[in-house]
Amino acid sequence: MIYDNLSNIDLYKGLSSDIYEGLVFLKNADHAIAKGVYQINPRVKAIVSEYETKKANEYGYEAHKKFIDIQCNLEGTEKVCCLPIERLRETKPYDSEIEAAFYAAEEKPQEMVIGNGYFAIYHPQDGHMPQLCVDEPQLVKKVVVKVEIV
Repeated sequence: MIYDNLSNIDLYKGLSSDIYEGLVFLKNADHAIAKGVYQINPRVKAIVSEYETKKANEYGYEAHKKFIDIQCNLEGTEKVCCLPIERLRETKPYDSEIEAAFYAAEEKPQEMVIGNGYFAIYHPQDGHMPQLCVDEPQLVKKVVVKVEIV
């Protein structure tokens, strides 16, 4: 997992050209961008959505096998909890249709707040539980960049 500010994306140029392209998309995204899917290159797409954050995420933690997630809010902030999947208990096995498995935790997670220029990158080993409110529920506009693992 990586947690940083969009002002530092040049630090990640050597990590992967696909991840870097996703970060550039996020840094340059207009806050008025419409909801939908934006193909950045053949292996990278951005999904723009809007929703209200909540006190609890009934699905729990999620993890992916085929994609790395880069998550950043263009409007509003949300809390995301994170733990390595080896420290989580699987509650729903991997489903290739939704490209995710779901988990529950028995311990206190690492918490981060995305938005206000902060993003997080989640690899397949990073269980993450998004959509949580920081204080009170609020409407957010979020971009999840999906980077295919090749």
